[in-house]
Amino acid sequence: MGKRLPNPRLAKLHRNYTIEEVANLFGIHKNTVGNWIKQGLSVCGRKRPFLILGRDLRVFLEAKKVKNKRPCKPDEIYCVRCRSPKKPDADLIEYRTITDTLGNLVALCPDCESIMNRRISLDKLKQIPAYSNIAQSLAEIHITPCINPSVNSDFSKGKKHYAQTSS
Repeated sequence: MGKRLPNPRLAKLHRNYTIEEVANLFGIHKNTVGNWIKQGLSVCGRKRPFLILGRDLRVFLEAKKVKNKRPCKPDEIYCVRCRSPKKPDADLIEYRTITDTLGNLVALCPDCESIMNRRISLDKLKQIPAYSNIAQSLAEIHITPCINPSVNSDFSKGKKHYAQTSS
């Protein structure tokens, strides 16, 4: 499965493309290029083979990429289910520390009640008035020593190997 939107910079500005050449250039089906033409991608002339200017192709793909963006304001978190930025309730936000300076904001969407996440630095978090009184949780320990390792573990082999290489 290809990327969601192809890289517009692959299209050369001073070159003309046929529908098949555009499809091969981006690794997509030629029907996709036909759909782009129906959506507004301009072609040269009305007769076949349709020629697409590289400049027009690049402008069309860049405009399509910008149209899909949904920028968040500082006090908003993007909800994947609703596909839009939402301002969560202050009571339903938690800051989970990852490092000393970075963490995740975890909140519930006010509309669909799904979990929303946003990575944010601790400095930026303190600058946003809506998030100023959020309690921080301590960083979670990811790897903990185990007294009884799993039966499937190579822990004992690792000790022997380490002892042999260190001497």
